[in-house]
Amino acid sequence: MVEAVGPKPVASNRGVAAVARPAAMAAAAPVATADENATTVNAVAASAAASAPVDLDRVAQIKKAVADGTFPIYPAKIADRLIALKLEWNPDDQA
Repeated sequence: MVEAVGPKPVASNRGVAAVARPAAMAAAAPVATADENATTVNAVAASAAASAPVDLDRVAQIKKAVADGTFPIYPAKIADRLIALKLEWNPDDQA
């Protein structure tokens, strides 16, 4: 018989022992407050939203190649990528 894939329940008759906190953890710096965390997150989000991660030189090269008719089009690769997108898998993975 084949066992099912996935998590299996763990049966244990042993009790759970207490975990000692390491000395380095006890002497750690104080944790930031919720307001400080929100300010940091907002600052990072604002800087990320300020500009899109686009390589404008590469975009210009592709636009020029499309306009010149020299941009390579491979129908099989396009089909593979569309299927991969639909099935949520990486088309470059080895079979």
